[in-house]
Amino acid sequence: MEILNALIVFTNFVFVPGLAYGSQLALGALGITIVYAILRFSNFAHGETMSFGAMFSILFMWLFKSWGITAGVLPTVLLALPFGIGATIIMVLISDRFVYRFYRKKRSLPVIFLIASVGIMFFMNGMIRFIIGPDDQRVSDGARFIIKARDFKQMTGLDEGLAIKTSQGITVITTIICVTLLFWFLNKTRSGKSMRAYSDNEDLALLSGINPDRVVMIAWILAATLATIAGTLYGLDKSYKPFTFQQLLLPIFAAAIVGGVGNPVGAVVGGYVIAFSEVTVTYAYKRVITYLVPEDWAPEGLVQLLSTDYKFSVSFVILVVVLLVKPTGIFSGKTL
Repeated sequence: MEILNALIVFTNFVFVPGLAYGSQLALGALGITIVYAILRFSNFAHGETMSFGAMFSILFMWLFKSWGITAGVLPTVLLALPFGIGATIIMVLISDRFVYRFYRKKRSLPVIFLIASVGIMFFMNGMIRFIIGPDDQRVSDGARFIIKARDFKQMTGLDEGLAIKTSQGITVITTIICVTLLFWFLNKTRSGKSMRAYSDNEDLALLSGINPDRVVMIAWILAATLATIAGTLYGLDKSYKPFTFQQLLLPIFAAAIVGGVGNPVGAVVGGYVIAFSEVTVTYAYKRVITYLVPEDWAPEGLVQLLSTDYKFSVSFVILVVVLLVKPTGIFSGKTL
């Protein structure tokens, strides 16, 4: 029983939060990967794109609630998500039309695109603060838990209860659906195959009649869709904080690089590697160890390797180690 209690505590505070957080990072890293594979630059505005999409989802959620429309036991923001995706797609296509297309025609170096994305990042950050303000916004409503700790304890007779939030369940299920649809699109549809061909060899793709403007437009639409879903799910799970998304840029880039830049499979795997690394290193294991050792050996301290205040430093350390040891990432040599 003590081992089961330790396992429940570990699942409650490490595995389930890590799985949900990893799903959010994976969706964010997929957006960066698609832009990198097609447009050949690291999009530093992707974090703010996530924030922008989540913001519009919240604005539409408020509109629906003012009309008395809710999703019942599910969060109302799910009803607003398609409208947030639409607003974000318009935003990224406008930024491409007026900024990135100019540099594409001049065949500028990737570093120029990167600097331009930093400029767009600050522009979007200011616009978000102007529209919704700098304060935190609560996103979740409906049923809060799929499984409550008290119900689990009554059902199993264990001392510890397992609690799974609705937002965590929605995050994992949504990620599975999005990743499945994305891989189906890339491997089975004509547009997806055109994107893969363009990513592998741009000149050869142009000679075979692939329209580069259409490929770029689809890449932005996919990136905006994934960014909005990732940002909304993150806000749903942890509340929407406009300033958090710039900090999220580090673990998202780390996830994309750890997996192998330009590789969708690597982005998904990298997201979970980064998330579980952050959660396992910053969790206090006192309760888990107390169940596993004799009472006299129970630790007095928290048994925590690193404070949660430094959780983003874990991403940074992993990023540095990967760049030094295997700079091409886990799934090197493979792109879209």
